[in-house]
Amino acid sequence: MARVRAPNDEDIISDALGRAPDIEMGAEHGRWRLCRWRQFVGSYTLPALPDPMFVVHIAGKPNVRTWMRDGWSETASLPGCATIVPAGQPTGWLVDGELDVVTLSVASEELQRAPIHDQFKRMRFAFSDPLGVALTRQVLGELYTPQTPARDVYVGALVDALKAHMLRGPASATAADIPTAAFSSHRIHTIMNAILDRPEDSHNLEALAERAGLTPTHFCRVFKRATGVSPHQYVMRARLDRARLMLEQSDTPMARIADALGFTSQSHFTRAFRQFAGETPSDFRKRRQETVQ
Repeated sequence: MARVRAPNDEDIISDALGRAPDIEMGAEHGRWRLCRWRQFVGSYTLPALPDPMFVVHIAGKPNVRTWMRDGWSETASLPGCATIVPAGQPTGWLVDGELDVVTLSVASEELQRAPIHDQFKRMRFAFSDPLGVALTRQVLGELYTPQTPARDVYVGALVDALKAHMLRGPASATAADIPTAAFSSHRIHTIMNAILDRPEDSHNLEALAERAGLTPTHFCRVFKRATGVSPHQYVMRARLDRARLMLEQSDTPMARIADALGFTSQSHFTRAFRQFAGETPSDFRKRRQETVQ
């Protein structure tokens, strides 16, 4: 008789959300699994997960809360925050707007062999982890490029680096690093969300720095430390992420997409998209349409 596989973290989350992840990949024998989830407003209850999970808040509204003993947490997760969900602990989530997260589950037996794994024994919500976020974003970006042996090796190396970072634990993951209204990173996250909401706007460096209350040079340093990329790269990536959705979900002409998202020309858009996704916008649209059919 065939052995029935026990539900993993992703099975449980899919059942709770009523949908599969947008994209997923994993190692052989289930040692780790990485998924991207996009979900809209609502409250959700997750049963206890069999494996601990590292969660990175990629984009969406800056008002995601978790259930504490007697109510929703006062602290809210913002894009750029990380959370650790331990194995064996049910959790509740309140999402005030669209949520975009990446999860990395690591098999419990893998952690038992690690020299340090205490950080996975308790819930740690919405802490600052710039390196973990930067690695996660890089992995996610690679997953949308054409699959090749070289890409798979590179993604595997990135995930190994992220696992090693998780096992070591971020040096600055303390309560003092949680963004609050009085903390400068809150202003950075506000700017990040403004860019994600309207990537087509100019978002010039001087205006962004003034909004953060910093000089342009200092703002660039702080922003890159928080996101892993420069403000210009973040704006460009936000535009290309939006372009990818428009290519997938509509038949809008390339020239109109380029104009709508603030590119100087269709050729500028094509060059930037090819560098971002490894293929032209038209090839990307054609491949996605063939996948759906």
